Amino acid sequence: AGTLMCTGDILAQVFIERKSRSTYDLKRSGRFFVFGACVVGPALRTWYGILDKIVVTTKKWGPLAKVTLDQSLFAPVFGGIFLYSMTLWGTKSHETSVLKLKQDYTTILLNNYKLWPAAQIVNFYFIPLQHRILYVNFIAVIWNTYLAYEANTEVRREPVAEKSS
Repeated sequence: AGTLMCTGDILAQVFIERKSRSTYDLKRSGRFFVFGACVVGPALRTWYGILDKIVVTTKKWGPLAKVTLDQSLFAPVFGGIFLYSMTLWGTKSHETSVLKLKQDYTTILLNNYKLWPAAQIVNFYFIPLQHRILYVNFIAVIWNTYLAYEANTEVRREPVAEKSS
């Protein structure tokens, strides 16, 4: 998980942000590696184990129940933890991290729903438990590249406009 998160950050810095050797942020890639190895990998392994224990329905409906739980419980919480943690780690500022959450959380969560439900249906229907983290992490290289870019865009310092209904 650490290597694949770091790979996502490298891809974001080199191909999306077009950073040169002199502007490449090695510490940022290191943060992604450590977060992936120490937080993402263990959290996913634990979460998938929990899902396998609590969802004991038929082969037909079990994976859909897992995707529903994954996307309604894990994705929103973990997305917030990721965005806040990576911003805090990079800026050392709680205020900036909260502003970043207000600024980008909804966009990131909505984009999550464009990728992960389909990937998770494949994961839960076809991938054995012992290979699920590996499968998810390879899909996650694309996602991590996006997250690395989003997590490192500038925080707007003006108040975030409230969305009207």
